[in-house]
Amino acid sequence: MRYFIEIAYNGKGYYGWQRQPKQISVQQVLEETLSTLLRKEIKIMGAGRTDTGVHAKQLFAHFDFEDLKNNEQFVFKINSFLPNDISVKRIVHVKSDAHARFDAIQRAYEYRIALGKDPFSQDFAYQLYNRPNVHLMNEAAQSLLYHNDFQCFSRSKSDVKTYNCKIEKAYWESNGNSLLFTIAADRFLRNMVRAIVGTLLDVGFGKTTLEAFQKILKSKNRGEAGASAPAHGLYLKKVIYPENIFLNK
Repeated sequence: MRYFIEIAYNGKGYYGWQRQPKQISVQQVLEETLSTLLRKEIKIMGAGRTDTGVHAKQLFAHFDFEDLKNNEQFVFKINSFLPNDISVKRIVHVKSDAHARFDAIQRAYEYRIALGKDPFSQDFAYQLYNRPNVHLMNEAAQSLLYHNDFQCFSRSKSDVKTYNCKIEKAYWESNGNSLLFTIAADRFLRNMVRAIVGTLLDVGFGKTTLEAFQKILKSKNRGEAGASAPAHGLYLKKVIYPENIFLNK
């Protein structure tokens, strides 16, 4: 039987989601905990890969096992064994061919910025000491919705077959001394969101004009875009799937 496991985690202590040869990852901790509790080697496939230091409010992974019997009881049990920075929200029975990565129809990220020195957000938001022009950043962000090829924001030497993504939402919100960027798309390239945020901040601080931003989009050259924003401000917020893959909720 196939199951989707929904998790959330604080990425500060991990070298990303995906297993690494010599570094600790979220996937490794989750696989080892599942394998211990189920007394069988369990391999999981995640909906995507978050980089070192990136957080997740919601990420799904799938795994196969004969029968968990009581999903809710098992969620309580696995949370008792996992470290405090990883939480399992639920485990759901899905169709046997359901795939956490390939069946996802939308992923949403958010990026948090704290304006001014804030000791309580230093690990969870990018701290800036000057306020960028949010109106200009939103103008630039809206143009992302009408573009398809995002090679200019992709990590160099990526092994993807296409750089095309369909961005459905991209906007900044200002709330007191904090800024929040939300972006949703059918898929994302590696490092794409952080590269977009860094380039939009260049627009907001007057380093890049709106016209220059359009040229960056068309350049297909990562070197033309701005520096990537720090990882600790980024959160995988939500992953959406077709309802028909779930057998119970």
